This record gives sequence, structure tokens and C-alpha cells, in this order.
Amino acid sequence: MSTAVADARRVARDITRRHDENFPVAFLLLPTDLRADMRAIYAFCRTVDDLGDAWTGDRSLALDAFELDLHRCWEGTPADRRLRALAVTVRRHAMDPDPFLRLLDANRLDQRISRWDTHSELIEYCHHSATPVGQMVLAVLGHRDAERIALSDHTCIGLQLVNFWQDISRDLADNNRIYLPAEDMKRFGVTEADLALPCASEATRALVAFEVARARAELVAGAPLAGLVTWRARPDLRMFTAGGLALCDAIARQDYDTLADRPAPKTLGRARIAFDVFLGMLRRSR
Repeated sequence: MSTAVADARRVARDITRRHDENFPVAFLLLPTDLRADMRAIYAFCRTVDDLGDAWTGDRSLALDAFELDLHRCWEGTPADRRLRALAVTVRRHAMDPDPFLRLLDANRLDQRISRWDTHSELIEYCHHSATPVGQMVLAVLGHRDAERIALSDHTCIGLQLVNFWQDISRDLADNNRIYLPAEDMKRFGVTEADLALPCASEATRALVAFEVARARAELVAGAPLAGLVTWRARPDLRMFTAGGLALCDAIARQDYDTLADRPAPKTLGRARIAFDVFLGMLRRSR
């Protein structure tokens, strides 16, 4: 491995280690090169999200500049050190630029749109903000068929939705965003003022329960994907689904009040999910 590639992968690894996510990227059973590819993808996704959510300057201009450099991953060497590991990955796997560009588009949408009228519109947004990530992962694993992509899309949409319902207060306070569809808020009699309260009203809890059920259905629909990939990646895919379902359960245990307290898997909770996944794999192998 050249010094340049090693340095690029070190940058991606550092980005991965700096962020505490509900569903950490591990893929510990994959070969070293594939693990490095997964970290490169994660570093790209994390950087795009940071530009869209936390950049202190003009976020749209920052996203545009990052996209210009992204194209150099296929055409040459990107200037941004955070993209150089990705350049190795996309060439190794002949990856299509489309998922990467859609993720950038999602963050551009976040600069222009802070409310969603319908559930269908929100799902279309998820096809930019969430499903590209799963499609990138599948491409690294060597899968581009419609069946696996459809299952991956269900999983990613479910994870995105439950993350929205986990972060209702944070999204509103930090970025003035409400992902709860207006049609659903109207149906349950929930106003924006209700979402700014320190705890959820009965109507808000009923609305969140309705939305969490939708997220759970997506996760369940995508669960068979783990059986259609190499055994080395199965624990991670099962953990993504298990983690999403665990978050649905955590919200339910709070009686669907995510305004008073943000539910999140703790270290022991994550360890339990991992243990359950591996135990399930051992049982299935007997």
C-alpha cells in the first residue's frame, strides 16, 4: 500500500472514530481493504452531513464546492483529504456517482425545505438522504441487483425515520426542521407549538406512535437483506436492523414522548444488541 493511500485511509478512520452514532460502522469480519472502504464511505457521509447541518458559513456553497471535488474521485485526485480514501474505494469497486450525488442533494434540500407536507414526500427525501448510504455499502460488497437494493432501501428508510422521531426536539431547536408530515400532524391535531413543549401531549404521543410503527414496518421489510450477503457482513446488517428496532422499542418505553428525553442506545444497550445478533447467528448455523 502506498503512503498516500495509507494516509488517506487514516483520515477516514479518524473521522469514523470521532463520531458517536446510534449505529456505529464496524464490519469487523470483513477483509482489511473492505473495512477501509466502509470507513471511506462513512467519512464521506459524515462530512456531507456536517456541511449541511453544522457548517458556520454558506452551507450551499460549501456543498457545491465539495461536490466539485467529489467528481475528482473518478477523474483524478481530490484536493480534500477527506475524499482521498473515497477515491481509492470508488475506483476499486467501479462505483456509480449517483448515490453520492443524491446524498449531497439531500443536504441541499435541507437548506431550502424545513417542513414536509406528506409522508410520500418524506419518503422521497429519504431516497436522497438515506437509501444512497445502503447502496454504497452494497456496492462495496459487490451487490447491485434490484432485490438487494430494495431491501436495503427499506432498512435505510426505517433507520432514517426512527432517527427523525428520536430527534424531534433537536431538529426543531437546532435547525428549525420538522420532519413530521403536515398531513399527519393535522390528522392527530398536533401543532408546531406542541412540538416545542418540554414534554409531549397525548396527541403528540399518538402521532409519534403512528410514525414509529411506520419506521418499524420498514425495518422489518428490509431484514431479509442480511441473509443475502456474505457471512462476513451479516452481523453488521443484522445490527443495523436490531439497533433500529431497539430504538423503536426505547421510544415506546417512553410512551412515545421524545420531547422530554431523547432515547438513545447506551454502551450496554449496544453490547446487548451485538450479543443477541451473534447468538442468533450461532443458533441458525446449528
